[in-house]
Amino acid sequence: MVVFSGEEANRAAANMRSNSTNSSSNHHHLREDKTESPDSRFNQTLRSVQGLLKGRSIPGKVLLTRRSDPLDDSSWQDRSPKYERSLSENDTGPSDQMDKSTEEDDKGPFKPSTHENLNKSKSSTSDVHSTPKEVQKSTIGARATDSARVMKFTKELSGTTVILDRREGVLRRKRLEYLDCVAQFYDIPDTERTDEEISMLRQIAVDCPRTVPDVSFFQQAQVQKSMERILYTWAIRHPASGYVQGINDLVTPFLVVFLSEYLEGSADNWSLSDLSPEKISYLEADCYWCLTKLLDGMQDHYTFAQPGIQRLVFKLKELVRRIDEPVSRHMEEQGLEFLQFAFRWFNCLLIREIPFHLVTRLWDTYLAEGDALPDFLVYIFASFLLTWSDKLQKLEFQEMVMFLQHLPTENWTHLELEMVLSRAFMWHSMFNSSPSHLAS
Repeated sequence: MVVFSGEEANRAAANMRSNSTNSSSNHHHLREDKTESPDSRFNQTLRSVQGLLKGRSIPGKVLLTRRSDPLDDSSWQDRSPKYERSLSENDTGPSDQMDKSTEEDDKGPFKPSTHENLNKSKSSTSDVHSTPKEVQKSTIGARATDSARVMKFTKELSGTTVILDRREGVLRRKRLEYLDCVAQFYDIPDTERTDEEISMLRQIAVDCPRTVPDVSFFQQAQVQKSMERILYTWAIRHPASGYVQGINDLVTPFLVVFLSEYLEGSADNWSLSDLSPEKISYLEADCYWCLTKLLDGMQDHYTFAQPGIQRLVFKLKELVRRIDEPVSRHMEEQGLEFLQFAFRWFNCLLIREIPFHLVTRLWDTYLAEGDALPDFLVYIFASFLLTWSDKLQKLEFQEMVMFLQHLPTENWTHLELEMVLSRAFMWHSMFNSSPSHLAS
């Protein structure tokens, strides 16, 4: 190991410059490669020393670190920084890592010398045992970061103004994407469609006029055309399920909500002709993406054989048996299967079972549940069914079927619906975290 002080390095450089003309007598001290000329070797050595004086690494050969003992301010004028040179036989070229380590060393506080670094490298295997601690520190750091993000988000929400720039950009992009899909899939002649696509489009055209027949707004030809575009575009882009009867009902709450931003008064007095074509396209796009988001969490409700609905109907039957055993036993004795009435409930999400002016309140709860909606539907429908517990126990099979298919809800108000939702939340808190209570 060779140690240079700043004064010694300067003296070495001066001696090499003075002896450059007498390279023939000293060339065996400077040459390591017999094929290399003395002048080139001298220039390389000179550059190395110059790099040494600047506190930088010599490419491929030298690793520089400051001396281990720190220099205090009082002795700074009297002492020069020392460097240690470590030769490596394996290094044959420039090393970026060595350069970076040296640069970081120059910027930061003084670090241990090469001797200490070598000792650390020898004991590097022992550092493996400290990995869990490092991971734990990393986890704590991540939690701290999450906490900071929550605090930042809370601060933003507490302000008087919340900037929604990103929302506007995403909304614009999504609306354009929908229009592109309509142009690509809907606004084309039947000659460019497959037989299955033609059949699906015809079925949608038949179902749209049947949607919410007791609300005149949905009987407008322009409204039905908008629904047709939305449903057909969704079905083409979701070939695993395609269009299934009942999905047409799921568009209606979104249409009413988004139209309320443009039109005032009762929905019975609305007309799409009062809106510009641009606003109608925005309306359709917004409904399309909301429908897509809703159905993303229940795709298997509408695939072949609709297994998602069948699974939830079975859960509904088990829940009713646990909550109201007399009703469950009576229905079983009469031979009434839950699929005979509950399948439509899950397929249309109760839209056909309650007055339409209550649907938006019901769907407010649906959307608030997010991805947990399918399981929560079981509790809502159990509460809905058991509203007529006493009545059902007095009916025989045929009467029960007719009653459940034409439930007396035409005069319902928000009060009755709130009672259904309240019971659903109560039963959900009781049973959802205790699945064993629903076991056979």
